[in-house]
Amino acid sequence: MIKAVLFDLDGTLADTAPDLGGALNALLAKRGLPPKDMSDIRAVASHGAAGLLALGAGISRGDEGFDEWRAAYLAEYEACFDRDTVLFPQIGNLLAVLVRRGIAWGIVTNKPAMFTDRLVPKLGFAVPPAVVVSGDTCAEAKPSVVPMLYACGQIGVAPQECLYVGDARRDMQAGRDAGMKTVLALWGYIAAGDRTEEWPADFAVSRPSDIEALLG
Repeated sequence: MIKAVLFDLDGTLADTAPDLGGALNALLAKRGLPPKDMSDIRAVASHGAAGLLALGAGISRGDEGFDEWRAAYLAEYEACFDRDTVLFPQIGNLLAVLVRRGIAWGIVTNKPAMFTDRLVPKLGFAVPPAVVVSGDTCAEAKPSVVPMLYACGQIGVAPQECLYVGDARRDMQAGRDAGMKTVLALWGYIAAGDRTEEWPADFAVSRPSDIEALLG
């Protein structure tokens, strides 16, 4: 029996790509580089600052100068992180169903707490999440099971009683390794070349309302 549904944040609950991409393009403009199209930004938005900087500046974690680029990007994102971000369609209705059925819901994201803690209250949830785990809440982030198990402990449910919904391979891996049923959100930030059929997802759904059928 499903007693809790845990969600990734970026690309699953909330469409954060406009602000993530806006910050990237603002930084690129300051450094004399061309802007990136939103379609390209959406394809990598789930990979955070590292994915966006690889797209925009061709710089990767471990490269010389990466830390400075990342700090500059986060400064740009700080200025706009809640400007155009909204919940995806049907998310509010799905959460209402969970609340009505007495099923807890929460968030496990790799987004830093400095943004998560301020963004979540601004998204207009009728009932706040039972738990919010950010990328730096625990010693490890997804694809580690550590934040997944921490979330379960905070709301008092076993992993086997949870669904985890996300839009990235690491989401599916973390959920599967923790013992949860995993749900791939196909409305999220998935690149055309991603071989999602190889990801460890128990279910793949095209819209949030499809999750209702998985609750048992």
